[in-house]
Amino acid sequence: MNGTPLRKFVPENVASKVPQENPACPVNGRDVFRALSPHNVIVMACNIRIPSVIPGIMRAAAELDALVAFELAKSEGNLDGGYTGMTPEIFVSTILAYAGQVRFSTPFVIHGDHITVKDTSEKEVEGSRALIEAEIDAGYTSFAIDASFNQIPDNARIVADLSRPIGERNLGLEVEVGEIKAAGSEATLSTVSEAVDLMERLATEGVKADLLAINNGSKHGNYLEGEKISIDLDRTREIYEAVHGRFAVSIAQHGITGTPLHLIGRFADCGIRKGNVGTQWQNVAHAGLPPALMQRMRDWAKETGKDIKFATKQFKQEIDAIPAEDARGIEDAAYREALSLLRAFRAEGTGQIVSDYLIARV
Repeated sequence: MNGTPLRKFVPENVASKVPQENPACPVNGRDVFRALSPHNVIVMACNIRIPSVIPGIMRAAAELDALVAFELAKSEGNLDGGYTGMTPEIFVSTILAYAGQVRFSTPFVIHGDHITVKDTSEKEVEGSRALIEAEIDAGYTSFAIDASFNQIPDNARIVADLSRPIGERNLGLEVEVGEIKAAGSEATLSTVSEAVDLMERLATEGVKADLLAINNGSKHGNYLEGEKISIDLDRTREIYEAVHGRFAVSIAQHGITGTPLHLIGRFADCGIRKGNVGTQWQNVAHAGLPPALMQRMRDWAKETGKDIKFATKQFKQEIDAIPAEDARGIEDAAYREALSLLRAFRAEGTGQIVSDYLIARV
């Protein structure tokens, strides 16, 4: 970022976090998704549970000039560190530190994924409000308020309330209709009428969303052995066509881990402009961690009866202190994986598209 014309476009809430000598260029999610809206491309949004994958993703993004997003969901990284041990401040500082190390100057987004509001209680709403404030202060540039657990009138009301500080700063906003379940779970697909209903209610409240996450048959996490991947792209296209022209909103795709690469490429033709990849990066990191450490994590998960992802926080100090050789192996594996995914997402050259869009506005 040092000396580049894009420095002026780094949002105020994060600009002060980036040292002058660091080339990192975090940009506004709203600008990104408006710039890419007319193009059949997808931003790869990476849920970073184990930071060792970050430099590999950055190397691949730089090589392909691909805009990426780095994100954590509320469960992964919140005020208490979630199950990754990363608070919003730790997450942003970690991303910026790696960007400085690998001299990463391609524009990117810092996104608050699944800021969930699972019911209408004051405790639940205020907890998410506090997280949004912390993410803004830390330097996030885009936010996903997920109140899809509630009926649509409550969903819209909660989003309108919680999104005010985001709208005041004109930062990126993702909303959701139709709850996206974990792998192995069943859920009803989102409908066109539900999507339109939510967007109409938000528009009435003056809320401008950039992305709409829907349940189109995808799942979160690793798919069970033999489980069929059933993503309804026809439904996705129908929803996109119903909401894009009226509300200038594109589709966010969740649950991409395990999806064949040839299918991912078709997502962009259906209005999908952001694709979340989370568990896949965890899998890459786990494959490269020292075997003895991985065994202790597996033993902990078995003893506690929890998913191994919850071992991340318990073993964070050991994970962060793995030998340089192991860290480099994870980085290289993440680099190779990111190259394949970014090409499948048709993301090559999206950095330039966003740069041109930002500069043209001056």
